[in-house]
Amino acid sequence: MTAPQRHRVASTRRQRGAALLAAMLTVMLVATFSAAALWQQWRSAEVEGAERARVQAAWVLIGALDWSRLILGEDGRAGGPDHLGEPWAVPLEEARLTSFLSAEKNVASDNLEGLPDAFLSGRIIDAQSKLNVLSLVDAGKPVPASVATFTRLFNLLGLPAGELTQMTARLASALHTGSTDAASGGSGGGGSSGGGDASADTGGAPLMPQEVAQLVWLGLSPATAAALEPYVTILPERTTLNLNTASAEAISASVESLGIASARQLVERRTRSFFKNIEEANAGLPSGGSRFNAAQHGVGTQYFEVYGRLRLDRTWVEEHSLLFRKGLAVTTVWRTRGAGATMPPAKP
Repeated sequence: MTAPQRHRVASTRRQRGAALLAAMLTVMLVATFSAAALWQQWRSAEVEGAERARVQAAWVLIGALDWSRLILGEDGRAGGPDHLGEPWAVPLEEARLTSFLSAEKNVASDNLEGLPDAFLSGRIIDAQSKLNVLSLVDAGKPVPASVATFTRLFNLLGLPAGELTQMTARLASALHTGSTDAASGGSGGGGSSGGGDASADTGGAPLMPQEVAQLVWLGLSPATAAALEPYVTILPERTTLNLNTASAEAISASVESLGIASARQLVERRTRSFFKNIEEANAGLPSGGSRFNAAQHGVGTQYFEVYGRLRLDRTWVEEHSLLFRKGLAVTTVWRTRGAGATMPPAKP
């Protein structure tokens, strides 16, 4: 083979190699773009499915909240004291929603096949069965009787008293800031000659908490806030403690010289017959001690907390609401919602 022939063969081989390399690069690019497109499509489908499930869960929980309002409204129509023997106090244990659907005449069981199992649970809690943090302060100053009540609760639970002092002071600051903002009409202060001084007075003031876990904003440690959660609440106004629903710890703390053992006996007594008025509750107290009073205690409730939870496999959506009942009208004060997922059990 002559030199020109060898040169043409080599050139042809180089061209074939370049063409093969270009073809491989093209295939790789097409595969990459196809994978990216498939992933984007899968991601869009997952996002759409999650959003659809979230909206469906939200509507189910809204329906559960409306049902709670109906129950409380009917209870208000009946009147009388509020106690733990009433229908609203019975919790809804986790139940499969498909079982309710299959019980309907218009829903065939075949139509339910393939649907994910959804479980609904919930409960209504008397918010006035707990000590109201807002009672600690009135007109910007600590209320001695309420401070003494919370001091006894802190001692009963073994919590640091210094945190109570700090919480009371910061609560007064937060309430003062809120009243100042309301009086100023929520203006931004632009152009006001006194705006600088007002901001200096309220600068650094904590936000007013809405839930017990947010009491850390007022100086409590997370551990203290968690320990207080079963016994205290935060309501929009000063309220009385319902003796028919309150815990023994809350009752003991609300009355000077009332021991926890006597408070537990009182709770045991009301399980047989609820208190129709404060006088009946006072009849169960040890003689010679402090008594319940209408300024701090009662047998009726206006504020209720509603908890709802919808679970789909390992994912769940929760809703926590505060309801206010006045007569037959039941209104929602606030609502919070959260979602998450439970981790699968670890393999042995």
